[in-house]
Amino acid sequence: MAPALAVYDSHSAENQKTGALGKTTSGKQLRIRTYPKFNTLDEERLYRKQHLAAAFRVFADRGFDEGVAGHISVRDPILTDHFWLNPLSAHFSQIRVSDLILVNEAGEVVEGHEPINAAAFAIHSEIHRARPDVHAACHAHSVHGKAFSVFGRELDMMTQDSLRFYKSHAVYDSFGGIVLDREEGKRIAKALGGGKAVILQNHGLLTVGGSVDAAAFWFLSLERTCQAQLLVDAACRDEDGYRKKLIEEEDAAYTYTQVGTEEKGWLAFQPYFDEQMAKTGGSFLR
Repeated sequence: MAPALAVYDSHSAENQKTGALGKTTSGKQLRIRTYPKFNTLDEERLYRKQHLAAAFRVFADRGFDEGVAGHISVRDPILTDHFWLNPLSAHFSQIRVSDLILVNEAGEVVEGHEPINAAAFAIHSEIHRARPDVHAACHAHSVHGKAFSVFGRELDMMTQDSLRFYKSHAVYDSFGGIVLDREEGKRIAKALGGGKAVILQNHGLLTVGGSVDAAAFWFLSLERTCQAQLLVDAACRDEDGYRKKLIEEEDAAYTYTQVGTEEKGWLAFQPYFDEQMAKTGGSFLR
C-alpha cells in the first residue's frame, strides 16, 4: 500500500522526486543536485561527452569489458540525428573525451579518427531513431546479464532494486549472431518499446535513458538484478522457507515511481562519476 508522503512536508519538489530530505533546523532548503541547465548547446555537448567517457571507465572497473564487445552511445544535442560512440579497439578503461567518435545516421564518421563497431551502429542507430526521448544506450557482455539472458525470460519482481524495471523491460527472444543488419536493430528497438531495458536472448543486456548517466546506472542495476535472480533461482526448492515471495502488484507499481524514474537514474550515477574524478584526477575529461 502506498504510504503518505508526510516525511516530505514542506520539502522541495526536486528533493521529493529523488527521495532526499534537505531542510535544516533554520528552515533552509538543501537541494539535491539535478541535471544541469546549460547556456549553450556546445556546453551540453561537452557535458554529455564527459559523462559518456566516465561511463566507460565505470564499466571497465566492474568487468563489463570483453575484447571489442560492448558499446555506449549518447545523442548529440546539436546534430540530433548523430550520436557519439566508443572507438572499436579502445579499452573501456582508456577512453577519454577526445577519443569519442561522432557518427551520422548513415554510419559515417563525422568526427574522430578510428572505426566504430558495426554492431553498435546497427543497434544504436535504430534505437535513437525509434525513441526521440532516448539520449543514450548501453550494451555490454556482462557475466550475469548474459547468463540470465539464456533463459529468454523477464525478471521476477522480487526485490526493491528489481522494481526499477517493473513493466519497463522486455526480452528480445531471437539470436542470429552478431547484429550487423539494421533490420535486426529495428527488431531490437521494437522489443524495447517504451521501456528502459531489453534482455537480448543468448547475448546480454541493453539499457537506455534520457541521459547517459541514467542509461549507465540502469545497466549497472540490471546486471546486479540478474545476478540476484540467478542466486535466488539456484536456492529455490519446493519446501517452506525456500519459495520465492514476489512483490504485490500495487506495491511494485508504487515503488517504481520511487526508484525507476529518469531523475533517480541520473542521480544514482553521480557517485560513480565522482568516483572516477577522484581516481583519475579527471584525466578522462581531456
